[in-house]
Amino acid sequence: MGFFDNLKKNLTNQVTNTVNHQTSQAISNGVKGAANAIKGAAKPKKTKTFTFDSLPTNVAELQALPQADLKDEFAVAALTVLALDVYGKDRAKGTEMLNFLKGPSPLSQKEISFLNDRFMDDQAYVPRSFFKGATPENDYAPSVPYTIDVMEQEYSRDQQGEGYVVLWLQSGGADSPREVKLRNKPSTGQWFLWEQMLLGGIRKPKSTDAWA
Repeated sequence: MGFFDNLKKNLTNQVTNTVNHQTSQAISNGVKGAANAIKGAAKPKKTKTFTFDSLPTNVAELQALPQADLKDEFAVAALTVLALDVYGKDRAKGTEMLNFLKGPSPLSQKEISFLNDRFMDDQAYVPRSFFKGATPENDYAPSVPYTIDVMEQEYSRDQQGEGYVVLWLQSGGADSPREVKLRNKPSTGQWFLWEQMLLGGIRKPKSTDAWA
């Protein structure tokens, strides 16, 4: 076999290996996403309910809440919804609130870009959908006082030995609950927001849905 034949064969093998790797990775990510959805849809092992007479509009008001000591991982998940709700209206104030909840690891530029992308098409209603009473039929107007349920599932503490817990919240516009991952800081006993998957697409508010 000549030099060019060998070169062609090597290039073909490289392309094939790359495609196979990408395909395998895509399948793996799909399987992981499906597995997470199944875990989240399971019967909750534990549920904590948080009620707020009014919603904070800035980081000072967030820090004034009794849950802001960040010692309860369930509470931090609920406060994440409050911060995201503000972010949809005022990015600067919402960023300050999220950074408080993220503690030692403030929002990265990649995370900020992701948030801006999610709120680009006037989807400020998505965080509101996690409050009780908020549904597409009432344009995601939550009941007052504002109430959020945070759920622990069977697999929520699989990584607790590494400092992580995954909790779940149900949107009034989605069929399956969404997850929030939290990380513990042993020196203070506090829990901080690590990552959230709350801003995926949900059903449109009735007033904006041409097919409603």
